[in-house]
Amino acid sequence: MTRTWTDLLAPERLTAVVDIGANPIDGDPPYVDMLRAGLCTVTGFEPQPEALQLLLDAAGPHERYLPHAVGDGGEHELKVTWMNGMTSLLEPDVARLSTLNEFARYGEVLSRTTLQTTRLDDITDLGPMDLLKIDVQGSELPIFQNGRATLAGAVAVHTEMSFAPLYEGQPLFGEVDAELRAQGFVLHTFATLKKWPIAPAVIDGYIFTNHQQVIEADVAYVKDFGRLDELSAEQLTHLALLAHHVYASPDLAVRCLVQLVADGAVDDAVVPAYAEALGRSVATNGVRSDR
Repeated sequence: MTRTWTDLLAPERLTAVVDIGANPIDGDPPYVDMLRAGLCTVTGFEPQPEALQLLLDAAGPHERYLPHAVGDGGEHELKVTWMNGMTSLLEPDVARLSTLNEFARYGEVLSRTTLQTTRLDDITDLGPMDLLKIDVQGSELPIFQNGRATLAGAVAVHTEMSFAPLYEGQPLFGEVDAELRAQGFVLHTFATLKKWPIAPAVIDGYIFTNHQQVIEADVAYVKDFGRLDELSAEQLTHLALLAHHVYASPDLAVRCLVQLVADGAVDDAVVPAYAEALGRSVATNGVRSDR
């Protein structure tokens, strides 16, 4: 029987996903297809008790969820807002929120509670991490800064980025991008892009249409694909799997496969097998692998 491309890859373990801020307020996470197919494990962190319980109740065999508030290791105040998706360790910037339709109401603080945060690098039972998915409403940068040792083994980061400040002192895209690039990651793709109407305009009676202001995006970073020779075979394997299953990026997957072949880590039949799985032709340096 012909072996598939994933058979030829033969990873030592399932792809390991760490999800910080796992509360599924925006629907399914980006790795959901891998999870449903039994191709990855998930370790999620969610400090809000009600959200954590919902995750625990729905958890499958490859999921575990922990109550840690991941951060810089210090004690901080959690601001619970009217809209659950804006709850943050940072203070909502009322003046800025007022420049966007409805956001002042969304960011109204309903309650405050003190949380002790834990550095990502201090979580001793975390296990391997291939993909870090993070959505923590403005606190991403200190988590990256206090997780450099852990992130050294990861091959992808899926993070929310802000282009317009919604919280006081919130690090924006440029600062977070610089930190991830310093850690060896490059921007791969914008998974989602959120635009919002500038207040107080309501065009043609519709408050949420006719607008172009970019405020946030979910952005995928990957280890620099110009330096794949610096990655282990296991890292390359999981990056190829993530590129294919999570980001629909066959070109990145092929580059990883070609590197694995060059390193002698897998059989060179893996690229034709991948082309067969895609139902597409794949050329590498002028050599076609046909359907």
